[in-house]
Parts: sequence; structure tokens; C-alpha cells
Amino acid sequence: MPITPASFSPELLATMRSVLDVAVRRIDHSGPTPAMKARMAQRIVAMASAGVTDPHALMNGAVDEGRVSLE
Repeated sequence: MPITPASFSPELLATMRSVLDVAVRRIDHSGPTPAMKARMAQRIVAMASAGVTDPHALMNGAVDEGRVSLE
């Protein structure tokens, strides 16, 4: 069931932030560009809005988005 970002729980927001931090480190060891990090964050928010809350699934989505950004 879709969730609006305004209704994300504090726990989910903390998970999303943690997932983004780890995903960024997995993608680019030389430091991500702000645009890449923003796209990865958008992917996490979109997935969470669609009801995906599993940290591993969110991580995979963010890493996939980061890899696309590198191409």
C-alpha cells in the first residue's frame, strides 16, 4: 500500500538515512557527486512510498540507481 513521505515513521526515516549512507559508500569510493546521492535518495523515497521498507531491498535499489548514475 502506498505511503506518503509525510507519514514516514521516525524509524523508517532513520533506516532510509542509514541505507543511503551505506549505499553511497558501496558505489563510489572516491566520493559521490551531489546529483548521484540525490538520485539514490529519490529512489529510496520512491520505494518506501510504494511500501518497501526492507533495508536490504532499499539498499539494492539505491545501489542500482548509483550504478546507473555512473554510466
